[in-house]
Amino acid sequence: MLSSVGSIVALLLGTAFLLGGSGLFGLLIPLRGQYEGFSTASLGFLGTCWAGGFIAGCYFGPRLVRRVGHVRAFSAFAATGAIVALANGIWTHEVVWFVLRAFTGFTMAGAFMVIESWLNERSTNETRGTVFGLYMMVTYASIMAGQMVVTLGDVTAPILFMVTGILFCLALLPTAVSTAVTPAPLADVRLDFRNLYAHSPVAVVGCMLIGIANGAWGTLGAVYGAEVGIPTFHIALMMSIAVIAGAVAQVPIGRLSDHTDRRFVLAGCSLGAALTGLAILVAAPRTGGVIITMTGLYGLLAYALYPIAVAHANDHASNTDFVKVSSGLLLLYGVGTMTGPILAGIFMQWLRPESLFLATAAAHLGITAYALLRISQRAPVPVEEKDAFTTLPTHQPAATPQSIMLDPRAELGDDEQKTEEEKAQAAE
Repeated sequence: MLSSVGSIVALLLGTAFLLGGSGLFGLLIPLRGQYEGFSTASLGFLGTCWAGGFIAGCYFGPRLVRRVGHVRAFSAFAATGAIVALANGIWTHEVVWFVLRAFTGFTMAGAFMVIESWLNERSTNETRGTVFGLYMMVTYASIMAGQMVVTLGDVTAPILFMVTGILFCLALLPTAVSTAVTPAPLADVRLDFRNLYAHSPVAVVGCMLIGIANGAWGTLGAVYGAEVGIPTFHIALMMSIAVIAGAVAQVPIGRLSDHTDRRFVLAGCSLGAALTGLAILVAAPRTGGVIITMTGLYGLLAYALYPIAVAHANDHASNTDFVKVSSGLLLLYGVGTMTGPILAGIFMQWLRPESLFLATAAAHLGITAYALLRISQRAPVPVEEKDAFTTLPTHQPAATPQSIMLDPRAELGDDEQKTEEEKAQAAE
């Protein structure tokens, strides 16, 4: 066990640098854009461009990796990310930033695919759960650390863009000097909306709406903080606590969903997130401590929704379909994140900063209503037939379909499929 985990330390270190840079860059862009006078709608569209580039990277990235290999592809992705970060610090023009954000999303998707497939290659059936857990810990800790770096510099100066470039370049080093065997070729991900919807209508609709809400908050949460006048340190703390609260809440809420109809849990958490958002909208707090507390409660509920929706879909899918279903829902979630920032940006520009939560509440109320509707039309899955709940990163589409292969259930499904094939051959 120790030797297997030790063999991925370099990869996890590279992941930490990459996600640290991503966390810093993701918070720096809206803050600097807000300082430069970009409209709120334009800042929202930056998030849409990032998500669009990320989805494109999930589709086209594997082709590049297969053509030039994992190490060269990752070097190209990370280096491009560093160049884009530095270019953002040189040219502060809205249209230029739109293009650069799309490139950032594309390169991040490619870099994630290489790291995740490499981690999967280096893990075994016995260590896959440990590897998955370590990867989750590194993901949350690195993004939070990167966000807090914003407080150490001046968002109006180019220094933080330089730091972002350095972090992306540092991510290159562990992978470049690694002696690990090159992972197996990446597989293309094919979306089958009809099949996904047949498996679980609630999961399909839910993941799209969750993506809308999380994309709106993840992109414009920092802008909301800046517009209501709290300092940069409180903005970084607000965004980080929301992510961490959601990560911690996944375990108890997920375990609760294991023992009851997950749709009730999904509806309840969605309603709670909607009411919390509406409370922020009505109360319009201006004190840093109050805002951090209320948005922390919001993150606790909002970031627990996606894993529940995925678990519900897997309850209705066979083990051999686990990777296909989970990967498809991940991409649907990413599509939702393309829409949320635009809607929230328009609301914030027309009304007031707290209108961000008007957009998220609309999405969360939609989840609640649809889940309750489906409860009346379809019986719940028996508890003994449910799939085990597993935590997932949901603050942004910072995971690719290849990350699903790190989940121990993915290997279980493959083994069971092979067993069925062997039985069929023996019968012949």
